[in-house]
Amino acid sequence: MNSSEKFLRYPPARDVVFVLGAGASHPDGVPLQRDMLPMILSGGIEAIENSEIGKIVTEFIKDNFEFNPATNMYPQLEAVFGFIDYFIQQNESLNSKYTNEKIRDIKEYLIKLIHYVVNLRTEKSSHYYHLFWKGIQKRNSNVSIITLNYDTLLEQAFDFLFKSHGYIDYCMPLMNYEPIPELKNFNFWVNPREPVSIKTDENPIPIKIIKVHGSLNWKYCNCCNQTLLTPWDRMIDLKKGKFLGYTYPEKEEYEFVCPIDGTEFSTLIMPPTYLKTIHHPIISNLMSEAAREVRATKKVVFIGYSLSSSDVHIKALFKKQITSDKEIIVVNPKQKESLELNYKSLTKNVRFNYSTFEEFVNDEKHINSLLN
Repeated sequence: MNSSEKFLRYPPARDVVFVLGAGASHPDGVPLQRDMLPMILSGGIEAIENSEIGKIVTEFIKDNFEFNPATNMYPQLEAVFGFIDYFIQQNESLNSKYTNEKIRDIKEYLIKLIHYVVNLRTEKSSHYYHLFWKGIQKRNSNVSIITLNYDTLLEQAFDFLFKSHGYIDYCMPLMNYEPIPELKNFNFWVNPREPVSIKTDENPIPIKIIKVHGSLNWKYCNCCNQTLLTPWDRMIDLKKGKFLGYTYPEKEEYEFVCPIDGTEFSTLIMPPTYLKTIHHPIISNLMSEAAREVRATKKVVFIGYSLSSSDVHIKALFKKQITSDKEIIVVNPKQKESLELNYKSLTKNVRFNYSTFEEFVNDEKHINSLLN
């Protein structure tokens, strides 16, 4: 079958921008933010309990916070990160045991533990995200997606659309775009912003997935300041504190280091904290991209997101870009006045649908009304 190269262009305006929170991935077992610290501290996960990283983080939290596993009373994750970030931003030590350098290490260890517990539930495919993509394919593909989730269930469920119907645009430069010898052992990735080779009977489109809080399958090198996408490799070895990859089809294990300069990769997920900074070049660019998408859309649909008071940067983004003519819809099962007031502080033009993500994607009539 004949093929040719073609630029996949975006329409000047988007019909819908979806904003996905933890409630969209939770039906597949991905833990909510409030559950992450109990999972780490409960002693129920052997890999955490037996790792040096797990022991150091657990000891730090026990030394500085009171909690009671018997009554499931734990400190908020934002409070722990906020406490850590205070000393980092002030460049101060807590005491002789927890020097500033040690506290910086503990923050990275805690981020790696969060990476680990989120990834525990990301191995299987998602039936609900598959239905979500089917609805988009069937009714209206002129959409963009902003997600605050680290997991990769959304992208994994896109696989049946790849090439024939569409390409994922992460809205960031990736090492995987460059077919250079150093990257021969990694998965190259099609850059949908460059000409794409397509067959004559295909008409694919690019769809933006903007992960403003980072992703489990992004590896960042702070030497060359580049990001490697590892679509199927999200594992982290807690004993070594390193990312693991596997050769295909041999399934031989190896540790990820930057193929350009040999630097050890770091995580690229923004942890929950009251003192969020978005100065990281990748996160900063993604926030700008998200702002442009919100500005260029007619309708914003929030799914499974409570607009938490700790996400000031997200509220600021939408507050600046939402105008009175935009339609705002919130899909969330919680009928709480506090939730409604959070959204009404963005705009008075907001409607609430008290559904779970599972109910939403199974409701063909409702999906039609949003995408038409």
